[in-house]
Amino acid sequence: MTEITVEVLTNKIISALDILEAEYHNEANPPELGHEDAIDGLMLTLLSQNTNDKNRDVAFKKLKDLYPTWPEVVKAGEGKIMEVIRTAGLAQTKARRMINILKILHDDFGEYSLKGLAGRDPDEVRSYLRALPGVGAKTAACVMLFDMKMPAFPVDTHVARVTRRLGIAPKNFMPEEISRMLEVLVPPKRYLGGHVNFIAHGRKICQARSPHCEECKLREICSRKF
Repeated sequence: MTEITVEVLTNKIISALDILEAEYHNEANPPELGHEDAIDGLMLTLLSQNTNDKNRDVAFKKLKDLYPTWPEVVKAGEGKIMEVIRTAGLAQTKARRMINILKILHDDFGEYSLKGLAGRDPDEVRSYLRALPGVGAKTAACVMLFDMKMPAFPVDTHVARVTRRLGIAPKNFMPEEISRMLEVLVPPKRYLGGHVNFIAHGRKICQARSPHCEECKLREICSRKF
């Protein structure tokens, strides 16, 4: 990638961010998406994998209602937790991963918490999270951005779809590659609001099957063929 290409690409990303911010305002008014202890955010994000937000939230609420603390979750065991979170799908896999993660954290930090990562270098935190069972690039980035207030740009299906259609991300780029690119070219202070704005646009306008291109504020900078 040449210097001029990087400059043009950066300008296009910033233009997209500006247009989306004028439409959705999540940079000026960032949503409160974090948790007091990042372990709650990690478990919530694990539950969100391969399901929708409604099912995730139902499962997480039921889990916290029945087992308010993480030691209680570990004590309950995989079988009981699997039944509690069944609404979120892949219950056996998710229950196993949750309990294994909790045990790893207790071994590493002496508690069922991610507070032991506070103050560490973001790259070290990302590597640690990615090494946990079932934690991929998006999950790690979500926990870092929302719960740990560390620089990261999560890329879900909406962010990936919008950036590819705009011509910001190559069509063959995987979400993790798009995330790395955005983290290089987008100012960190714009990560949170920009991420949420992309998602809002993907849900409302740039939908997967029937995008509302005629209503799209990004139409003039979009590479998609109408």
